[in-house]
Amino acid sequence: MSSSRSRSDTPEEAEEVVETVQPTVNFLAADTENATGLVGVEVIADVVKRLPMGPGVYRMLDVNGDVLYVGKARSLKKRVTNYTRLQGQSNRIMRMIMATAAMEFVLTRTETEALLLEANLIKRLRPRFNVLLRDDKSFPYILITGDHASPAIVKHRGARRRKGDYFGPFASATAVGRTINALQKAFLIRNCTDSYYDNRSRPCLLYQIKRCAGPCTGEISSQGYADLVGEAKAFLSGKSQLVKQQLAAHMEAASQQLDFEHAAVYRDRLAALSHIQAHQGINPQTVEEADVVAIHQEGGQTCVQVFFFRTGQNWGNRAYFPKADKSLEEAAVLESFLAQFYDDKPAPRLILLSHEIEEQELLAAALSEKAEHKVEIAVPKRGEKKDLVDHAMTNAREALGRRLAETSSQARLLEGVAEVFGLPATPRRIEVYDNSHIMGTNAVGCMIVAGPEGFAKGQYRKFNIKSETITPGDDFGMMREMLTRRFSRLLKDHARTPVESEESASETQAVLEFAAGGNDEDDDGLPQADMPAWPDVVFIDGGLGQLNAVREILTELGITDVPLVGIAKGPDRDAGREKFFMEGRPSFMLPERDPVLYFVQRLRDEAHRFAIGTHRAKRSKEIAKNPLDDIAGIGPTRKRALLRHFGTAKAVSKAGIEDLMAVSGISETVARLIYDHFHD
Repeated sequence: MSSSRSRSDTPEEAEEVVETVQPTVNFLAADTENATGLVGVEVIADVVKRLPMGPGVYRMLDVNGDVLYVGKARSLKKRVTNYTRLQGQSNRIMRMIMATAAMEFVLTRTETEALLLEANLIKRLRPRFNVLLRDDKSFPYILITGDHASPAIVKHRGARRRKGDYFGPFASATAVGRTINALQKAFLIRNCTDSYYDNRSRPCLLYQIKRCAGPCTGEISSQGYADLVGEAKAFLSGKSQLVKQQLAAHMEAASQQLDFEHAAVYRDRLAALSHIQAHQGINPQTVEEADVVAIHQEGGQTCVQVFFFRTGQNWGNRAYFPKADKSLEEAAVLESFLAQFYDDKPAPRLILLSHEIEEQELLAAALSEKAEHKVEIAVPKRGEKKDLVDHAMTNAREALGRRLAETSSQARLLEGVAEVFGLPATPRRIEVYDNSHIMGTNAVGCMIVAGPEGFAKGQYRKFNIKSETITPGDDFGMMREMLTRRFSRLLKDHARTPVESEESASETQAVLEFAAGGNDEDDDGLPQADMPAWPDVVFIDGGLGQLNAVREILTELGITDVPLVGIAKGPDRDAGREKFFMEGRPSFMLPERDPVLYFVQRLRDEAHRFAIGTHRAKRSKEIAKNPLDDIAGIGPTRKRALLRHFGTAKAVSKAGIEDLMAVSGISETVARLIYDHFHD
């Protein structure tokens, strides 16, 4: 697999991608229908009159301006004309048409551009009626750095801003660490930081155990180390057999010259490469670089399993559960999934699928254009490639079975929560609040969220306690600040009426019926809406005092319809003997083996974990904080120059203006700024 440097995971660069695939014309057809008040078929029929026959992307919007659907077309006029009649349409499409109040269009030069733009817009806008890829976690990569004379091999996750060559994706950080460990044995490339490298006076332990060539102290020449780096890049780029052949030839040559010491080095490197290609699960003999994608549907839900094969080895797999209408067939969901999946990831040269998709050739052309190398999409019928697809299909089937079982169990637990705590309906969003500090220092408050699909980690929030009026260690004061900020923002962004509150209860029942395998015709084949903004119940880690404090806070904000539950630890803080407090009823305990009790304990423990982890991260950052960080105008470059010149921040604080000016990049103005900061 070749390195990838052209894509990024950042939202800013995602915007740039849209601009690159958008050509010169942006045809907007929204004002007319707003002026005429047309809705549904009428507004679409009115728009069609002015549409061109060329390719492009269209967006369907509701009366609030929210995007309902994003689609692409070879001919915008022909495609949108199909929406002007309801006969023959599925229930999902009919609902989408009737909700349409406006349409927007972007013309593209080619259909492949339209496909790429469609995938990008779906991921950014997340329209209700599209297949949505739930992908909130970035993949780890191997990075061979390019900003140092002696490149290092490191694990990388996130935006690819650092100069160098990226190889991946890997399904997990564990797979990356294991591969880097083996690559160090095979190619002797360093993995230390640049600052550690620059300060070495003798080789480190990795050199002694033959996992590094020792470029830091000149144990290997610059050209020799560059050759090792080149071999590593070639191996990770899919040329593993060529690299192994070259090493075998070097080993033979050294043996013939009776240079057995060097021959042994080449032998060990060959063994390390063989270990890389032999230690993981299924390692194909005929597939050097490919992604294997299989899809399975059951119980109204979909699972897509993706296996990554690079350099002839299995780099892991990951399961996805896209949000899709249950009326869509597997091939249609798979096609939408692939376009979004490769929107921000480099495509390999071969993609093996479990199902034929309608626009297979178009998708291959679009991915080839984006990746700047040929991408082949195939559905194997026999041989080893078919075995790989079958293995991925088995994993998809088992993963979906586990998810259905977990979802059904979660639905029963939520019903139990509603019964135990007397809620008007089964909760769809549960919020738990906790805070953490050490004698009032580095205080943080945290909120975790759970719903029909378990913990919703994308909804978690942390609050840095900012108020200077709070006495250090005042848990009530910290809870007051956290809840005030949380619900004030909620009122501002998601103000609701009593009618909306009643509707949310009925929606909850539909969601849970779906989770348990129900068939609600008004549903889109997925939980009726994403996680609601307002909680159905709030759990507070604390007793009656904490509960009353929180109730007072919400009452001041005019919020009186959110059920509150206080959880007080039992005698001697024993798990299983928790006491619960609610307004209007005496405190109570649950039987020790009650499933609802275990569920609430899990919620509380997750809140503890998140709060303590956030506090520790803040405390570690505070400990590692440098006094130079507080000086306005001193960025990373000047900070680095000062530390290299003086050694420590303490030495900088004692330096005079003339001494400071001796540092590269420090002018008299900046030197006086630094001096004044420490001598105010």
